[in-house]
Amino acid sequence: MFEGKALVDDSDMPLKMQIEAMSFASQALDLYDVFDCISIAGYIKKEFDSKYGNGWQCVVGSNFGCFFTHSKGTFIYFTLERLKFLIFKGASSSTSP
Repeated sequence: MFEGKALVDDSDMPLKMQIEAMSFASQALDLYDVFDCISIAGYIKKEFDSKYGNGWQCVVGSNFGCFFTHSKGTFIYFTLERLKFLIFKGASSSTSP
């Protein structure tokens, strides 16, 4: 396991899911180079898709901006070592064009 301590910046996920998110991030950092953010994000996304159904998104890096809509109870933004992790499940639109 990666030895860093995660710091949650913001989240509306249940605590159990938050802990899993940080655990998946730690596992990914054990498997991939810290500079391989695409593989790290892919690993976390696949874990969430497998456990909670398809539609999860994951962004990993040290400097990024974002704007998105997420399903209630599916968002977390945290820091582990020098990387930021953003995980969420996209919200489906209820309005027709």
